[in-house]
Amino acid sequence: MDKIFEQLETLLERYSELQELMSDPEVINDTKRYMAYSKEEADMRDVVAAFKRYKELKKSISDSDEILRETDDSEMEAMAKDEKETSKKELDEIEHKITLLMLPKDPNDDKNIIMEIRGAAGGDEASLFAADLLTMYSKYAEKQGWTFDIIDETDTEVGGYKDVAVMITGDSVYSKLKYENGAHRVQRVPATESQGRVHTSTATVAVMPEYDEVDIDIDPKDIRTDVYRSSGAGGQHINKTSSAVRMTHLPTGIVVAMQDQRSQQQNRQKAMQILKSRVYDYYESQNQNEYDEKRKSAVGTGDRSERIRTYNYPQNRVTDHRIGLSLNKLDRIMNGELEEIIDALIVHDQAEKLEQIQSGEAKLF
Repeated sequence: MDKIFEQLETLLERYSELQELMSDPEVINDTKRYMAYSKEEADMRDVVAAFKRYKELKKSISDSDEILRETDDSEMEAMAKDEKETSKKELDEIEHKITLLMLPKDPNDDKNIIMEIRGAAGGDEASLFAADLLTMYSKYAEKQGWTFDIIDETDTEVGGYKDVAVMITGDSVYSKLKYENGAHRVQRVPATESQGRVHTSTATVAVMPEYDEVDIDIDPKDIRTDVYRSSGAGGQHINKTSSAVRMTHLPTGIVVAMQDQRSQQQNRQKAMQILKSRVYDYYESQNQNEYDEKRKSAVGTGDRSERIRTYNYPQNRVTDHRIGLSLNKLDRIMNGELEEIIDALIVHDQAEKLEQIQSGEAKLF
C-alpha cells in the first residue's frame, strides 16, 4: 500500500493544481483546454475524495491514541476506544476502495460501442435467439439511460437476425458491455419443434469501442469503396439511386456494407465508423491473442473462444461460465435485468487485476 499512497500524494497535488487551472479566466475562455482539465479532474474526483477521507481517519486514530496515552478519565478513555475502533473499521474499507479505484483502467471504458450479434449454430432458432439478445440489450440500455440505434441488419424469414449491428451511446457503455463479447448458448424448445424436444443453439456477440480519429488512422488508399442500389426496404428514393455503400479494408479484408441510411453520404459515414472499429478491434485482438497464447503456455488459461454464457429456458436459469455464476431468473435477465451478472463480472475482473499487481505481472496506472 505504501507505493499506492506515494502516488496518491502526487495525485492530490495534481488535483489541487487542476482546480486552480479551472478557475483561471484564460483557461475558462479556452473551451478545449477547459474540457480537457475538467475531464481529468472528474476522473480523479472519487479517488481524491477517498484519499482525503483516509487521511482524516488516520488523524482520528492518532488523536484517539494520544487521548488514551494521556487521559486518566475512564469515560474519556471509553469514548476514545470506541472512536478508534470505528475509525479503524472504516479505514479498512477505505483502503480497499482506494486500491480498487487505483487499479489500471481500460482506456476504452468511457467509449460508446458498436455491438454485432450474429445467429451461429442452430439455423432459424439461432437467428431467433440473436433477436432475443438484441431485445435484452436494448432493454438494459434503456434502464441505463443509453441510446440504442440499429445501424445494420440482415433479418430472416422467421423474424430473427442472421446478423444485426447496433450503436449504443451513453455514459461508460464499454465498461459494462465489454464482458458480453463471446459465444452465447441457448437451450430451449423452439417454436417449430412439434415433439417438445430441447434444442441447443448459439449466437455470437462482438463488442467494439467506437474509435475516434485520434485512435486509429486508416490510409484512404487502403480502402476500396463500392456503391450500389439498395436491395432492402426504404422507399423509392433508396431503390432508384446508388445509395448503398460497401467498404473493404484491403490489408485485413474486412468488409462493411451499409444501406439503411437515406443517402449515400450517410451510409458512407456509418460504414466508415464501423470499419474503423472493426479494423482497430482486429489489430487489438491480434495483440490480445498473442498475450493470451503466452499466458496459456505459462499458466494454462482456457480458450477465449469457448461459450461465455448459457441461457437455459426449461430451468429459467442463466449461467456465466467464466465466473461460475448461475441465476434462476432468466425471464428477468432477458427483460434487460443484467446488472447482477455485469456487477459480478466487474468484481471478478478487479480481483484478477489485484492478483496481477500483487504478483508483479501488472502495475498501477
